[in-house]
Amino acid sequence: MPMGATRKDPGTDGAAAVIGSPAASEDPKERILSAAGREFADRGYEAATIRDICTAADVNVAAVNYYFGDKRRLYVESVKHAHRQRSEQMPLPAWPPGTAAESKLHDFVANMLARMLGFTEPPWEVRLLLREILHPTEACRELVEDYIRPHFGQLVAILDELARGRIPAPELRRVALGIIGHCFLYRAAGGVVEMLVPAEELARLHALPGLADHVTRQALAALGAAPALVPADTTTNHSSLEVQQHE
Repeated sequence: MPMGATRKDPGTDGAAAVIGSPAASEDPKERILSAAGREFADRGYEAATIRDICTAADVNVAAVNYYFGDKRRLYVESVKHAHRQRSEQMPLPAWPPGTAAESKLHDFVANMLARMLGFTEPPWEVRLLLREILHPTEACRELVEDYIRPHFGQLVAILDELARGRIPAPELRRVALGIIGHCFLYRAAGGVVEMLVPAEELARLHALPGLADHVTRQALAALGAAPALVPADTTTNHSSLEVQQHE
């Protein structure tokens, strides 16, 4: 580079940003991640192109190499970015000391369901994460190690608190996976659920927040921390879980 020259920032090509679009952010790297996430969610890794991503992000094509190295690394970082976005949009509550384990479990389940189902149309973050989970790549392993494993550990710890150390870790993990699978079913196969369940029943028993109540009650019963499930009141749509404390 000639003396006195300045390095051109690859983060912009000078085009005007549209408010609400990926290019609206001032940070070029953030713009690329958001634009890439949308492209990968809609088109998949193979069909998405660096040129289209850079156009949407209002950066020149050199920016991807500058910030991420290559398309594959950009994809991995986009998946992790999607999970961070959802976590920031719907964070777990900060439980004060002394919060009952039953309440923590209900909050955890309700938060997980809200991230998966709390919208009319799934945002790009959810669509990208669902694509990656159903068809895992190397990005999935980093996602698990950096984000999903800590959340899973938190859930297992809540279950252990409820079980009071009486249930071995392998069984606690099976219960935890059952909770996650129960919630994930409504995101991954919601259309099938709608075909199987009558419309009135679907609205009354399979929607938030009643669904969070049911998943929590089922987990508590599995742990022996609550009575076995009994038929729900068919005349009232309960919106909150009545937690039973067991000494």
